[in-house]
Amino acid sequence: MPDSLAENAGENEHNGPALRLGHLYPDQLNMYGDRGNIIVLRQRSAWRGVTLQVTPLEIGEPLDPDAYDMLFIGGGQDKEQDEVARDLREVKADGFLRAVEADMPVLAVCGGYQLLAKYYHPAEGPDLEGIGIFDAWTIHKGKKVARCIGNVALAWGESTLIGFENHGGRTYLGSGAQPLGRVLAGHGNNSEDGREGCVYRNTYGTYLHGSLLPKNPHFADHMLRLALDRRYGPGSGLRMLPPLADTEEWRAHETMLRRLNVSPRSHSFDVARTS
Repeated sequence: MPDSLAENAGENEHNGPALRLGHLYPDQLNMYGDRGNIIVLRQRSAWRGVTLQVTPLEIGEPLDPDAYDMLFIGGGQDKEQDEVARDLREVKADGFLRAVEADMPVLAVCGGYQLLAKYYHPAEGPDLEGIGIFDAWTIHKGKKVARCIGNVALAWGESTLIGFENHGGRTYLGSGAQPLGRVLAGHGNNSEDGREGCVYRNTYGTYLHGSLLPKNPHFADHMLRLALDRRYGPGSGLRMLPPLADTEEWRAHETMLRRLNVSPRSHSFDVARTS
């Protein structure tokens, strides 16, 4: 379905359970194949008989939190982030904040992660004000400072997450902020404090590209189960999304861990939100 990410799959709740995902700024924030995260969410849902309906949320379109069960925002270059940051603050912030406080699952990658924090100080130009969901801020220390680039592995609860990072900005968490995971290999938020990403309620920010979810099937199902539990009631996620074998996915995951000299951990779905 090459163009179907902006369309519903043609099914609805009358044909079985369904989830509704709002994809923010798919044209502006589409670096490093992060759209693949949505493909994975849709396919892993479909394999269990759950329809994932995806709606793009473009510049100028308000966000109605009652219209969605999940939200996704990806990464882009600084020039795209300026326009997006303004729209996020002026058009979508109210609906976004209400969705977050109502425990809607949200995945924000790279630039999207930065814009959900307090501010981003770019290498050039004025600061970009975020919407303050995360108690965090990002500082680009200049183009002469090496970027944080390479494969990365995290401890996430009793399991691991892997991905690829490529960011010039360094993100710092406030004293009460909760990281997504502990860096086992790679740079993480800032290549200084051993933390990666940030979590607030059911909102997850991270620098992990790759795309993230194809390489981490347990995290993809974690997000889907949060959405199903919220829409259909506690326990619905486990009931509607029984485990898949994921043999090839875990083989690739563990191969990357070995390349990074990191020991594999559990693949459990019942993982804590931090290490």
